[in-house]
Amino acid sequence: MNNVLTRMTAGKKEWKRMEARAAQLPADYRTVYSKMKSYMWPFTASDGMDIVAILREVLDLFETEAAAGRKVIEVTGTDLAAFCDARLPEQHDAYQKKLQATLDKVLAKLS
Repeated sequence: MNNVLTRMTAGKKEWKRMEARAAQLPADYRTVYSKMKSYMWPFTASDGMDIVAILREVLDLFETEAAAGRKVIEVTGTDLAAFCDARLPEQHDAYQKKLQATLDKVLAKLS
């Protein structure tokens, strides 16, 4: 139990540090990072640490590229969903299957 609490506390602290870093990004990067978070959260497993790890990597990339003077669209391309999907293939597939299974159940009840 203590290990779980320690992990949760550490996770919150890490998240706050990441959010502070994201707040320092140029406006276009901040906007895209925010949209990515919203897009990715439904694909998280249990405690969300899988998505936090992905977002940490993206944040590192964004900081590096912003410092180099590149615009965010040069980093992500024009299809932000595809940029996100490339980073979470396993979760994305599982989410799609779960969504389809739910839809199948609903359709079966209607017929």
